[in-house]
Amino acid sequence: VQLVQSGGGLVQPGGSLRLSCAASGFTFNTYTVSWYRQAPGKERNLVASMTSTGTSFYSVDSVKGRFTISRDNANNMVFLQMNSLKFDDTAVYYCRASNYWGQGTQVTVSS
Repeated sequence: VQLVQSGGGLVQPGGSLRLSCAASGFTFNTYTVSWYRQAPGKERNLVASMTSTGTSFYSVDSVKGRFTISRDNANNMVFLQMNSLKFDDTAVYYCRASNYWGQGTQVTVSS
């Protein structure tokens, strides 16, 4: 079982990034998928999630209107499109499906 993340990096405030997460080794299309983030010295918190069929999704208030979660079940992928990034979005981002986690991707918003 693997969740392999890509994307992330350094971006200026107001910029955009797209995170990707490739799943393998399990029936990806039966699981809700989620993105979490963990800022330095803070707990890991849920950012957004999407049900197995993609018909329902959730995002925390702080990212609504800026972040979009999506999935491609045909290719076992989940994405997080992040727009209008703010300093407070700086964190390590993780994808999750059931008890499986990606390796984490650093997102740094800095001028």
